[in-house]
Amino acid sequence: MPANRRIHWHCASLSLTWQGLRSISKGIGLAQSPWPWYHLKLDEMGRYEIMRNYMPKVGSLGLDMMFRTCTVQVNLDFSSETDMIRKFRVGLALQPIATALFANSPFVEGKPSGYLSMRSQIWTDTDNNRTGMLPFVFDGSFGFEQYVDYALDVPMYFVYRKKKYIDCTGMSFRDFIAGKLPSLPGELPNFNDWENHLTTIFPEVRLKRYLEMRGADGGPWRRLCALPAFWCLFGMHYLSMYPHIDTHTQVGILYDEVSLQNALDIIADWTLEERQMLRNKVPKTGLKTPFRDGLLKHVAEDVLKLAKDGLERRGFKETGFLNAVAEVVRTGVTPAEKLLEMYHGPWGQCVDPVFEELLY
Repeated sequence: MPANRRIHWHCASLSLTWQGLRSISKGIGLAQSPWPWYHLKLDEMGRYEIMRNYMPKVGSLGLDMMFRTCTVQVNLDFSSETDMIRKFRVGLALQPIATALFANSPFVEGKPSGYLSMRSQIWTDTDNNRTGMLPFVFDGSFGFEQYVDYALDVPMYFVYRKKKYIDCTGMSFRDFIAGKLPSLPGELPNFNDWENHLTTIFPEVRLKRYLEMRGADGGPWRRLCALPAFWCLFGMHYLSMYPHIDTHTQVGILYDEVSLQNALDIIADWTLEERQMLRNKVPKTGLKTPFRDGLLKHVAEDVLKLAKDGLERRGFKETGFLNAVAEVVRTGVTPAEKLLEMYHGPWGQCVDPVFEELLY
C-alpha cells in the first residue's frame, strides 16, 4: 500500500483489514479460546516446531509466548544512524510506559495471574539471550555496528534451505559466516539468512530496517490507533498486529523533532538500574509503579503531553486518537485493572465475558 502521513488513513486501512479477518473467521468458525496452550496442536510449520523444541531449554515461559500472547506493534522509520540512536533510546526507556498504558492481559487459564500484563511478564523468562532492555544502546559508542555485534552473538534458531528449515538452535552466526556451522559445514550465509536471524531476536525495541516498538498488549479496536498516536512523538513507518502472524499497513514517515528532543531530555539522567526496574515492575503494578519521588503515572502524563503536542503541530486533527490512553493516564487505571474489576464484580469471577467485552 502507498505510504500515507495520516493516522486517519491508517486506521481506515486497518479497519478494512479487520473486516476481512472477521469475515474469514466466521466462515471457518475461528474464535478465541481460554484453553491452556498445551491443548493446542501445532502443525509441522518448520521454524515454529524448532522453536517449540528449543524454548523450554532456555526459559520457563517460551511456549506461553508462542501460543498465548498477542501484541500490537508500531514500527518507526529513521533517516540516519544518529536518528536511529535517538529513537532507539527513547523507545527503550519509555517502553514500560507503553506496556502500562496498554496492559490488557491479567488472566491465565481463566484466572487472575497476578500481573496486569502477563504478556510482558512472559517475555522476562522466554530466552534472556534474545530479549530485554539492551543496556548497550545507551553507550556512547552505540550504532549500527554495535547492534550487529549483538545480533551475531544471539544463538541461532534455523537456516532455511530447499524449502526446509534446518535446526541450528544454539549455534553461532559468527561460525556460519566463517563456514563452520555444524548443521551446514562449509556453507556461507546469504542476506536472507541474516534477515531471518534478525526476526528471531526479541528485545523490547527491535532494530531491522526500522525500529519495532514491542511493549504493548493487544487490545480492543478502540485502542489500536491510540498506539501510533502515542508513538507519534517521533516517527513511525507501519503498524503490525500479530499473534505470531504479521499484518502490516503502511503509515509513512512522521517526525516531530520538538517532541523527540523533549523525550530525550526526560530520559537523559535515567540510570540503567531505573530502566530495568521499570521493565521488571510495570507488568505487575502498571502506572502505580513507584519512580523516583512519584509514580510512573506522573511521567506518563508528561509523555502523553509530548505526543499530543506533536500531533497538534502536524495539523491533521489526530489528537482524538489519544483519548483512550488519556483516560488511562488521568485515572491511573490500566485496561487490565478494569477487566479485573469486572471479573470480581459483575462477571462473578468468570472470565468468559471477556470474549464479548473485547470482541472486534
